[in-house]
Amino acid sequence: MLELSGQFFALLGAAVAALAGIGSAIGIGIAGQAAAGVVSEDPNKFGQVLVLQALPGTQGIYGLLIAFIILLKVGLLGGDGMVDISVAQGAFIFAASLPIGLVGIFSAIAQGKAAAAGIMLVGKKPSE
Repeated sequence: MLELSGQFFALLGAAVAALAGIGSAIGIGIAGQAAAGVVSEDPNKFGQVLVLQALPGTQGIYGLLIAFIILLKVGLLGGDGMVDISVAQGAFIFAASLPIGLVGIFSAIAQGKAAAAGIMLVGKKPSE
């Protein structure tokens, strides 16, 4: 039988925080499609569009950072073994991870769309 311990909720929080990487992958894909179109027309614009394409990846990095912090907090990383935390503490950690996980998904997709628009601008007016 599954025991709903503090460690379980904390590790669930780490997994939720890491979900921000899904949004980053989608956002980078959106921006990458636009970048491929611009670079196919003018390969010299590769450097300009690469920076814009990488921007949606930041949410995934934030989510991964929060997941690592949670894993350190519960003792899964660091070599000392799992730390006993109460169910309430685990629930608090889980609740604290929800904003980065859920908001990271949607904001990375929106940032990918904004980056794609910027990439298209670079394609039309490189000086802008």
